[in-house]
Amino acid sequence: MSSETDAPEILIRDATEGDMAALQDIYAHHVLEGLASFEEIPPDNAEMTRRWNALLGAGYPYRVAVVGGVIQGYSYAGPFRPRPAYRHTVENSVYVSLGSHRQGVGRRLLEDLIAQCSALGYRQMVAIIGDSANHASIGLHASLGFEKTGVQPSVGLKFGRWVDSVIMQRALGEGDTSLPDSGTPQP
Repeated sequence: MSSETDAPEILIRDATEGDMAALQDIYAHHVLEGLASFEEIPPDNAEMTRRWNALLGAGYPYRVAVVGGVIQGYSYAGPFRPRPAYRHTVENSVYVSLGSHRQGVGRRLLEDLIAQCSALGYRQMVAIIGDSANHASIGLHASLGFEKTGVQPSVGLKFGRWVDSVIMQRALGEGDTSLPDSGTPQP
């Protein structure tokens, strides 16, 4: 029986271009084997790098979790929707390697992402979770203050079956208790 003190340290840091191959491997597994992503063909390293650059260029956080010197997961925030009225809301994404499930990696990544986005001035975070049977992701988000705000039944078709999307949301910082000073949150 192990104790929490036996658990390896999880280092959370900014993703770098050199991390893209590891992130592509993690994501490819989710695309090919799971329902967390509704993509059906994994993007290659060049496309992963293009997506990373686009989010960084727009000022969004993109983070990795390292355990024992090996990347075990990653997270990022991006725009919830493109229209200007949504500029204070971000959508999160968290992916962990196959061997890192239920080891605290996803929790640490999401906690960090919440803190990063709060510090940047965002007011709401939305999670669009693939598959209403994805109890691990739904439970993780709920444990960190997200509330289920909706289910979109059968919006995806993957692996020969219809798949739901679960929408969860939580306030960041002052949430909707006050209006932001002005403009768009800035890094």
